[in-house]
Amino acid sequence: MTDIKPKKHYEILDGLRGVAAILVVAFHIFETFAGGNRFKQIINHGYLAVDFFFLLSGFVVAYAYDDRWGKMTQWEFYKRRLIRLQPMVIMGMIIGAIFYYFQASDILFPMIANMEVWKVIVTMVIGFTLLPIPPSLEIRGWGEMHPLDGPAWSLFFEYIANILYALIFRKFSKKVLSVFVVIFAGLLINYLVFGPKGDVIGGWSLNLDQMSIGFTRLLYPFFAGVLLCRLGKLIHLKGAFWICSILITIVLALPRFGDENSLWMNGLYESFCIILVFPLIVAIGAGGQIKSAFSLKICKLLGDISYPIYITHYPLIYWYTAWVVNNKVSLEDGFLPGIALLVASIVLAFVCLKLYDEPVRNWLVNKFQKKKVLS
Repeated sequence: MTDIKPKKHYEILDGLRGVAAILVVAFHIFETFAGGNRFKQIINHGYLAVDFFFLLSGFVVAYAYDDRWGKMTQWEFYKRRLIRLQPMVIMGMIIGAIFYYFQASDILFPMIANMEVWKVIVTMVIGFTLLPIPPSLEIRGWGEMHPLDGPAWSLFFEYIANILYALIFRKFSKKVLSVFVVIFAGLLINYLVFGPKGDVIGGWSLNLDQMSIGFTRLLYPFFAGVLLCRLGKLIHLKGAFWICSILITIVLALPRFGDENSLWMNGLYESFCIILVFPLIVAIGAGGQIKSAFSLKICKLLGDISYPIYITHYPLIYWYTAWVVNNKVSLEDGFLPGIALLVASIVLAFVCLKLYDEPVRNWLVNKFQKKKVLS
């Protein structure tokens, strides 16, 4: 195999991924008190972090691999992506299984108390592969394709995007890719502005409606990220990391626009964020430089723990949600435990990173690649 030299990381983009991951945890903590009502969220647009991750991923994948296909086969590309992503998918499922029976709730999760252990184990093993769980193996009652670790649905779509990129989209010129990106943007706007909900919430269940939402959320941001990288139109600003961190926090934290009778207003806002604001943030982040050693350390730490936080925190959220519902805990009484959960999620992610993810990936690289994972 021809040796492929590693490229430098975009440190600011690494840091922004960590900022968004922490905001996702905070969103899920506060979501517990919304009672399932999308109009009463506190960090209301926290779910848009997934769409930001898709765009960021498309940019990074194109940067890392676009110019390497003459030196790399498709299988070598898939190996690299599997080594980067799959170990923590497995860990997320294991943590989900460990916490499963602690999440019992007669109100929220009545299936848990009497669930057969073998079914949980089978669900965990299937989850290791990221294949969606069939309805016949439902163990929670929320209809998730990965009921032990809900956010794994987005990794399922991430893999689909990587396959589409390797099979088809990497071969497109910038003009052809631009046409597809415009089409995907149109599909996204059509769903958000003229659709039945006015938001992109969804994508995590194995049915036609949810899978359609998942693909709608995936196609524009991922391939817009690829196109943004190829265009190379970066924005150079001082303090880019802090500017982008503030922007992404504002975007995710703003309250919902409109109400049940004006869904298009929120749909228009989310279309604006995904189609224009997120590429702007990535362009600023990729074009910025970090001169402070402190900021560099912050970005590296946030980047390192971002994926472990995202893929391991939700079993704790199930647990916390069951506690809140079972005991009718108010936001005031649940705030400090929620902060503790946020800290615990970060600590758990760091422990998984250092004791499991990095050693396992290094072992896999030495065994199957003989070189450092690129991204």
